[in-house]
Formats: sequence, structure tokens, C-alpha cells
Amino acid sequence: MVRNEGERLSRVIVSTPREQYFKVSDPKLHNFNEIADPERTLSQHGQLCAILARGGTEVIDLPELIGHPNSVFTRDASVVTPQGYVKLRLGLSSRRGEADWMASALEQHGEPCAGEIERPGTVEGGDVILAGKIAFVGHSARTNSDGVRQMSELLQKMGYEVRIADVDNVLHLGGTMSAIAPERILACRGNYPGGFFKGFEVVWVEEEGPSTGNVICLGPNEVLANEAENLRTMEALDAAGVAVQGVDLSEFRKGAGGPTCLILPVERKA
Repeated sequence: MVRNEGERLSRVIVSTPREQYFKVSDPKLHNFNEIADPERTLSQHGQLCAILARGGTEVIDLPELIGHPNSVFTRDASVVTPQGYVKLRLGLSSRRGEADWMASALEQHGEPCAGEIERPGTVEGGDVILAGKIAFVGHSARTNSDGVRQMSELLQKMGYEVRIADVDNVLHLGGTMSAIAPERILACRGNYPGGFFKGFEVVWVEEEGPSTGNVICLGPNEVLANEAENLRTMEALDAAGVAVQGVDLSEFRKGAGGPTCLILPVERKA
């Protein structure tokens, strides 16, 4: 169950990149910047998982989905809520099939289905950030207007107030913001709707890349960041009293992913 992304991370699903992440015959089709180095990639992913495990997080390692190099980015394949998982319909056509793959895995681990995004709607998990009574949803190239409507209706039935922002300069809303405590947000400066962050303390940073605001919240005011890209973000968080652990995730930027993209939070505890 995940109610708030700022709470203690206790269970995640990852997918170690052993083969499929490197089988990219058409980078544009899969939205890859370049092909990653297998040895470095595996080492970086291992370091990420080790940090999670040392912090007490149960790490469920799901084998990659054959023919899907993006399946390493488990975050996008589902959204886990207090009432179960939402089965998504991903916006990148080459990723269709990952939602079924993840739904099967979640059900095997006891998660009920709380709803499904249906055609013509598309939603990717990187565009949904749950924060207690508030759900932040990004309207992006991957999450279309019908997907926003369907996801909003599902979350509102669960008691969430849904706040929607247009995302036009990065892939997902999660590239520009992350929950770092139950009522605290890291966010890139930009054009957000009025009152978007009402009720939250915001640590502001200048946008420097496609995942400047993308960090994994390990627990309240404790995060993991990509030290290969987000040094200034790490400095800003440290100055704001947030404990920051850095890990080099440069090989995953080649696949256009950031830290949160590599984990699907299944359980967080207050």
C-alpha cells in the first residue's frame, strides 16, 4: 500500500537489466538516447538495490519482459494506491504489454486491482505522485487528457484531491518534482497551476536536465539521488536538512530514466 510517497519505503519492485535493456535495435522507437554499457549498468543497478536493502526495503526483482528494453523502468508500469494497484495503459506504444506483466507480478504478491486505464487513455506511473490527501498528476506526452480524466476519477473515489499540471519540457511530472517527506516536496522552478503545492513546504531547485527533480524518497527527509547528474540538487537538499545518498545511475540516463523510474513502490509505511 502506498498512501504518501514521502513515507518510509518498505517494499519495491525492480527489474535487473541483464539482457533486454541492451537489445535496442531502434533507439527512437524505445526512446533511448544511446545503448548502455552492460557491465556498468549491472553494477549501478546493483548499488541501487544494495542501498535500498540496507535501509530495510524489501526488493522484489522481477525478470525483464522479453522484447521490452524499457521494462527495467518499473515505475511506469503501474501505480500502487491504498486500495491496490491501478493497471495502466502506457503512452509509448513499444511499452504496451508491460502493464499486463506488472499486473501479474503484483497480484502474485497479494495486491488487488483498484482500477484500470482504458483506451484511448494513456497513463505512465512517472506522472502520478501520491502525497497523503493530495495526488499530483502530470498531463504529458505519455499521459494524455483521457488518461488524466480516468486516473483522476479513480483517485478521487479513494479520497484524494487531484492536482493536475501540464508537463511539456520533460518526459514525466516525476522529472520535475518528488515527495521528500509527507508534507515536503522537491520541485524545479517552473509554471505550475495556482495553488499546486498548497499545504506543502517546497525545496526549490533550478531545472538543469530532464530529471533534476527526480529523487527516491527512502523515508522522511532521506533520499537517494543520481550523483552523475544532480549534484546541485543534492547540495540544495543537504542545505535544507535532507539526508542525501548519491549513486551513479548514468547508464540509465541513456535509456532516458531517472532514479524513481527504476523502482515501483509497493509499500510505504508511516
